[in-house]
Amino acid sequence: MLRSRAVTAGLALALTLVAAPAIAHAVATGGSPAPESLYAQAKAQAAAAARPEPGLIEALTRDLGLTGDQAAARLINEAAAAKVEPVLRARLGDDFAGLWLTGPTAELVVATSDSTKVSAILKTGAQAKLVTHSLATLEAAKAGLDRRAGEVSEAASLWYVDVQANSVVVLAHDPARAREAVAGSGLAGLADLAASPIRVQQSDERPRALYDVRGGDAYYMGSGGRCSVGFSVTKAGSQGGFVTAGHCGTVGTATRGSNQVAQGTFRGSSFPGNDYAWVEVNSQWTPTGVVNAYNSGILPVRGSTQRAVGSSICRSGSTTQYHCGTISQHNTSVTYSQGTVTGVTRTTVCAEPGDSGGSYISGDQAQGVTSGGSGNCSSGGTTYHQPVNEILSAYGLTLAVAGGGPGEPTPTPTVTQPGGTWAPNTAYAAGSQVTYGGATYRCLQGHTSQSGWEPPNVPALWQRL
Repeated sequence: MLRSRAVTAGLALALTLVAAPAIAHAVATGGSPAPESLYAQAKAQAAAAARPEPGLIEALTRDLGLTGDQAAARLINEAAAAKVEPVLRARLGDDFAGLWLTGPTAELVVATSDSTKVSAILKTGAQAKLVTHSLATLEAAKAGLDRRAGEVSEAASLWYVDVQANSVVVLAHDPARAREAVAGSGLAGLADLAASPIRVQQSDERPRALYDVRGGDAYYMGSGGRCSVGFSVTKAGSQGGFVTAGHCGTVGTATRGSNQVAQGTFRGSSFPGNDYAWVEVNSQWTPTGVVNAYNSGILPVRGSTQRAVGSSICRSGSTTQYHCGTISQHNTSVTYSQGTVTGVTRTTVCAEPGDSGGSYISGDQAQGVTSGGSGNCSSGGTTYHQPVNEILSAYGLTLAVAGGGPGEPTPTPTVTQPGGTWAPNTAYAAGSQVTYGGATYRCLQGHTSQSGWEPPNVPALWQRL
């Protein structure tokens, strides 16, 4: 068995310290940048294009314990890693074992199961780690567990490919029973448990679908229940709409917006197995490429490039508003009481009931919609999101981005700090006045305010003066 170790090189001299054979020949570049400049060029391009919003920097410093400079450097490194991942995956081929980001500024680590590929990785400027199992081996083992989800889920509620541990991790409330299910599954390589890529670990985590929830902005389903808008989308021949969690509604379910105005209809929904859906809105609603980050402002969405493990990620939801964490694992299978959902991403972002369906965003790149989780935002928690690109592909949708959308292009949004005297969960009498976003409003009907009922959003309740 190969001994796992991490090695780093920033100068040519560092290569002499690597206890691994030199590669016999250069990895074919196929016209792409030379290995020595691959990651460096990607970082330079990311730095030149960097446009971090002040609200995002503030949230990362608050939730990840970073300085402003570390947060800015982290965003650049995350964007660069996303660019080089497909190139490195192609160059390493069957020996690619995944990559991830580590440390306050998100330094890139690339794993390989072939010791002769270590120096090629080092020449890109990334750290290298020699491991036992390739990513293909790990994904095959997890796929085997997915095919037997019914058996495994009786003892375990969660399993995922952990590239950092070079294992498929099964989190089980009954480890002994889970090991029996894994060993009896007939998966290749499990006869020798010491060499198996699958690791069973004790866990009290019991994920649940977060019903009565919302993400960026609230919406309501049918005769009751509340979820969250994930991201705005467009679709040829329709009014466009938004993506959200599949457990929020079935096809044909009507929705109302946060202001209780008729909004749209579920046109597609899948749960369990998947946890995604899309809602087509009516002509009163216009999809725009932004996320409501509450006190951190209105943030633009400019694409949907998936970020690597270790990247920072933030979630917007109506119950707990805007919180950040990091990506723990992609390609996770999680079992709720309703069944197993595969292919979700596991994160350290907290969430609570009232947050389902909402937006996960890294920098200005859409990542997914809230599926479920455990814990809370007081003591900390774990959450899972359905990757947005899978939803777009499943329903033939196009992500609405800042600077464009259905109909006329929308202007690139700017971050705002609403401030003012208006506050949620406050009783207002008819005739009372508040300020919000620099404007003054008069209450038209007595009511108790809620998040999402900000004065500009509910003209039936507030009149701008």
